[in-house]
This record gives sequence, structure tokens and C-alpha cells, in this order.
Amino acid sequence: MPKTTIQSIDEYLALQPKPMRAALSLVRETIRKALPKAEEGISYQMPAFKLHGSTVLYFAGWKEHYALYPGSGSFIASLKKELASFEVSKGTIRFPISQPVPVKLIERIAKLRAKEVEEKKAAIKTPSRR
Repeated sequence: MPKTTIQSIDEYLALQPKPMRAALSLVRETIRKALPKAEEGISYQMPAFKLHGSTVLYFAGWKEHYALYPGSGSFIASLKKELASFEVSKGTIRFPISQPVPVKLIERIAKLRAKEVEEKKAAIKTPSRR
């Protein structure tokens, strides 16, 4: 397969098989609703959402699953119960294409990740006093 350079999320989705395209379109819509101020783009050849110049969340489709890549695993522990039925590894959450898209969970992941990014930005702007 020739290497492609994807320029937009629409282009990425158009390259997916129909069932995956439907799931990923719902993932995209869910993230958009959760993060209305986020900018869409492509990074590492995957759809990505950014806030204030920092990537909050990536997503991608694969043969048997689609995945979210939050770029940080620090909040995953707080979602341990909700993520128990999914395959989770450091920085990756896999969802089987054979199951309905967990919209509420993806929305929560997006919001938690956005909060984490914003807190990190605020910490950088406000140096600690000693």
C-alpha cells in the first residue's frame, strides 16, 4: 500500500471501510460536542483534537477495533471501572468495532483529558513559589 499523507479528518474517514467510518464519525462527533473549542487536525497520520496548541486526544481505526490515544495515562486510573471491559494499555484505549460506540465514556475521556491539558498549561504559566 502506498504511503499517503492525510490532510484532514474528513479525508481520513473517507479512507475507512463503511462500518469503521460510521464508528469513527460518531467518535469524532462525540469529541466535538465534548470539546467545542478544540481544533481538529491530523497528527501522526491520525485524527487529533487540540486545545490551546496542545493535543488533547487522537483517535484511529484498525481492523478489529478503533482506539483513543489520550497522550497521557494519568487519568486512566480514575476511569478504571468504566474501562474494565476494554483493552487499555499505557496511552491507548481500544474499543471493539463489534460493539456500540460508548459515547458517554468517550465524552468523559475527552473532558478529563482537556482538563488535564489545561491544568498543565496553567501550571507552566504560574511558577511555583518557594
